[in-house]
This record gives sequence, structure tokens and C-alpha cells, in this order.
Amino acid sequence: MSREPVLKPTEVPRSPEVLLLVDVINPLQFPNAGSLVQEALRAASKIAKLKAKLRGRNVPAIYANDNYGTWHSEFSDILAACSALSGSRGEIARTLAPGVEDLVLLKPQHSAFHSTPLQHLLSRMEAKKLIIVGFATDMCVMVSATDARMSGYDVWVPSDCTAAENPSRKAYALQHLRQAFKCSVRASTRNYPQASRS
Repeated sequence: MSREPVLKPTEVPRSPEVLLLVDVINPLQFPNAGSLVQEALRAASKIAKLKAKLRGRNVPAIYANDNYGTWHSEFSDILAACSALSGSRGEIARTLAPGVEDLVLLKPQHSAFHSTPLQHLLSRMEAKKLIIVGFATDMCVMVSATDARMSGYDVWVPSDCTAAENPSRKAYALQHLRQAFKCSVRASTRNYPQASRS
């Protein structure tokens, strides 16, 4: 007699800092995406290094990924489809594929906060600071970062861990985040003060 599958609740880690990866598992097939792909590939390498460094400090990672209108699918379907793409698009997905310890949620709009359980999850994690990376700088990353600031989080958007369709759009978005929303946009290679664990 076969046993029924048992649902095992996910253990939610507690951490004052959380890495939020926005739309990094991405087919990059929208109009004008061609100019974004190579910059995204360069950013993916930086993101992977930063994620590994943060993992060494026990900073958890949350993937907030677009569902690309596939309401019948799961994240695993999106990951498999993107990883199977040829060239740089597939390489990005394979480089940034989540590990077994990472948390994942799907979002229907630009912001990782809009119509998602992210705020509830971050509250359970007791997060105070978000490190936000991903694509594109001037769209989903910027909107997610502004929502994070309005929700009371300290925010760091490492400039070398995001990508946009052209340098001017990226520069404008980062300047706006720094000046209007007081986000740090220093590169991932520079030291950044850790959130207090008290």
C-alpha cells in the first residue's frame, strides 16, 4: 500500500539581512531585450559571487520572479524553460538557479511586494535590510526597492548586480534610488555595513 505524500512546512530563517533576487530567472525575450542580455550576463556573475559571499554570512535569499503570465505553471517550470534556452539567456538562468535552501515566490506585476506574500515572509524572518539585485534596474528592481523603502526597510541595490537596456536608463534609476529614496547603490565589491543582530 503506497503512502500519501506529506507536505513539509518550509523552515523560515531569521535574519536582519535578506538578499532579494528580482526576475533573475528570465527568458529576456521582450521587445528590445537584446541590448539587455549581455549586461545581464555580466551582472549574473556579480550576483552569483555576492550571493555566495552572503550565504557564507548566513544571509538568506528570496527569489521574487515574474510568472510571465503562465498562471498554470510553477517556478520549477519557469526555471526549466529558461535554463534550456540557448546562449546567454540560458547561461544566466543556470548561473543564478536557486539552491535548495533558497526561498521562492512568484509575482504578477513589477514589484516583488505587489500581490505577493513577501511582506509577510520578511516579517517572519525579522528582516530589517534588503539587498536587492536583478533585472531590470529601471523597472522591477527600482519598483521593488522603492516599495521596500516605503515599507521601512534599509535597502542596498548594488550597482553592478543589476542590468538595464542601456547605461543611461540604469544610471538614472540608480540615481533616483539613491537621491529620492536614500538607498545605497554602491557596488558589490565595496564593503557594506551589516544589519544589527541585536
